[in-house]
Amino acid sequence: MFSFLAFIWEVLFFVGYVGQTNSFPPPLDKEEEKKYIRLLADGDEQAREKLIVHNLRLVAHIAKKYNKVGRDTDDVISVGTIGLIKAVSTFSADKGALSSYASKCIENEILMSLRVERKQVYEVSLDEPIGTDRDGNELALSDLMGADAETVFDQVQAKIDADILQRVMKKTLDKREELILNYRFGLTGGYCMPQREVAKLLDISRSYVSRIEKKAMRKMLVALRPYYD
Repeated sequence: MFSFLAFIWEVLFFVGYVGQTNSFPPPLDKEEEKKYIRLLADGDEQAREKLIVHNLRLVAHIAKKYNKVGRDTDDVISVGTIGLIKAVSTFSADKGALSSYASKCIENEILMSLRVERKQVYEVSLDEPIGTDRDGNELALSDLMGADAETVFDQVQAKIDADILQRVMKKTLDKREELILNYRFGLTGGYCMPQREVAKLLDISRSYVSRIEKKAMRKMLVALRPYYD
């Protein structure tokens, strides 16, 4: 299974889930969480999804801290959900409590998004974060210089997966849907643009961007499902 494509599928699924409900499942009790963490360590995909869904409330809680930074709450929750998916996907028992680890990943993802959005001078910096590694740590361009073969292979595989994703999008979506998903989720190397920014760029209303985005997400969930299974 293509890991990058699976990640994109999960982003579309869980962000779509958040957008379609006004309430979140309650947190798991301690014993349930321990059980699912043990299953997660054994590679159980259903356990991973369970841990993500039952921690979505944590994303909403952290997002409230950023209500006054000029970003819509829905946008912040979308970015925070990406951080949660990364957190659960890279979590292991030796990293402490899941809630603490997830909170840090969620907040880091939100702060990175805000930092990139506010960046006025576009320049290449070797220390500028360009993503995260398999353990959820920030990855800078300088980290890839002189990287070992395994890291290089991971980067090449990610590029292959990204190319597949773009081909699936072109086959599945119309041009406006493709453009909006690329802008909203930074799929072409950019950052996750807020809906209001996308609306301004395309000269349409924010609500129209939201409707097109949801329609495109439903199409892509179906189209990417074979890569995720």
